[in-house]
Amino acid sequence: MPGLQLVIGNKNYSSWSLRPWLLLRQMGLEFEEILIPLFREDWKAEVLKHSPSGKVPVLIEDGRTIWDSLAIAEYLAEKYPRMNLWPEDPAARAMARSVSAEMHSSFAALRTECPMNVRRKPVPIELKPEVQADVARIQEIWREARSRHSKFGPFLFGHFSIADAMYAPVVFRFTRYAIEMDATARAYAETILGLPAIQEWIQAALAETWMIPMNEK
Repeated sequence: MPGLQLVIGNKNYSSWSLRPWLLLRQMGLEFEEILIPLFREDWKAEVLKHSPSGKVPVLIEDGRTIWDSLAIAEYLAEKYPRMNLWPEDPAARAMARSVSAEMHSSFAALRTECPMNVRRKPVPIELKPEVQADVARIQEIWREARSRHSKFGPFLFGHFSIADAMYAPVVFRFTRYAIEMDATARAYAETILGLPAIQEWIQAALAETWMIPMNEK
């Protein structure tokens, strides 16, 4: 049995689950995936068997339980420092941490109005002003990061980092709701969607049969 276990929700809907899952895949680490379908009658009881918060995702290793996507990412960054999950440059690292924390704590309007739904046919919806503000701010973050670090690679800070894992679900929100993107955002979205791990996630999401009505907008 792998030393790492990752407890996640539905791949079609669970944006928070995608973040550490993608990070582990990009790191090339073996892990056991434990998928608990969200919002079924028994899901809370099943999640509580693994997570004291009653939420996914949860990373389990050697008797340690780490919950919350960003906490899991920090745990992995500390355990595997040579993988440079945060940028090496102090200024870039500070920015990467800042935008990751902003993703973690902000953009409630976008999350509410455009829940992640990998299976959704790309059709636009009317975006409220607060959603438009979230979209504008995210694209501003992407432009700034790429303008500073594009010479080092195609991701936000050149090479793949925790920041990319944090923003990967936004790519699904932007593309599945046909949200208008500038050239930088489109190129970045294509980079994320081109990752083999993301393609693996998409195929698994398409194969799921569970439905969460409130996410089917």
